Amino acid sequence: MRFDVVSIFPEYLAPLELSLIGKARTEGLLELNVHDLRAYTADRHRTVDDTPYGGGAGMVMKPEPWAQSLGDIAEKSPATADGRKPVLIVPSPAGEVFTQALAYELAEEEHLVFACGRYEGIDERVLEWAGDQYTVRPISLGDYVLNGGEVAVLAMVEAIGRLIPGVVGNPESLVEESHSDGLLEYPVYTKPSVWRDREVPEVLLSGNHGKIAKFRKEHQLRRTAARRPDLIDALDVSTFSKAEKNTLWELGYVVVDGKAMRREND
Repeated sequence: MRFDVVSIFPEYLAPLELSLIGKARTEGLLELNVHDLRAYTADRHRTVDDTPYGGGAGMVMKPEPWAQSLGDIAEKSPATADGRKPVLIVPSPAGEVFTQALAYELAEEEHLVFACGRYEGIDERVLEWAGDQYTVRPISLGDYVLNGGEVAVLAMVEAIGRLIPGVVGNPESLVEESHSDGLLEYPVYTKPSVWRDREVPEVLLSGNHGKIAKFRKEHQLRRTAARRPDLIDALDVSTFSKAEKNTLWELGYVVVDGKAMRREND
């Protein structure tokens, strides 16, 4: 899989040389190229921004450097050899929200290109123009604003890259982590079994895998209901066991047509 990132601060992406993503790059499991947008400017000041039409505060990124850089990357895209378009991801608070499900979807692509905007954003015509060569997807990390797209790209590349086969040493860990089944991850513990007068739950020491699985699912439900009740609302609970439905009842939910709904008296 290939990643390309365009930024006016290419050094911001240096952390992608570390940890599992860095190791995956070294081992050839993924390719990642970082491009300096200023290399595609034509003036001696290497200008990438200008004042916005219509007035307003801030500056807007000029379209031509972006067209030059994105056009150059598209010409060399491995996706075009298969008759597909590379995916252009534009980090933006005005985009669709990045989720684990979206990470899995994007991990199936052959080539992802990230356009790191700055200032008030990229001239909108760039996204329109790029549609001829790319599948354009503005994506947001959440309902807040950052100074630029680099932080979002660091998060997305890591979330997507770790799903590529071979990047994470134990693939089973991908199955049991937060959001893999629509719930937050259960609490985890390690040695010693008693630490500062706090004991590991006894069931985890029992060796009874059935009871351990039941304990973990129950705590996933309790943690999710407490911290992210919106995820409970989105669950398909039609295949839940009786014990799991009982837990939902204790948490104030009733199962109706495969969905968990808050009980009115709660």
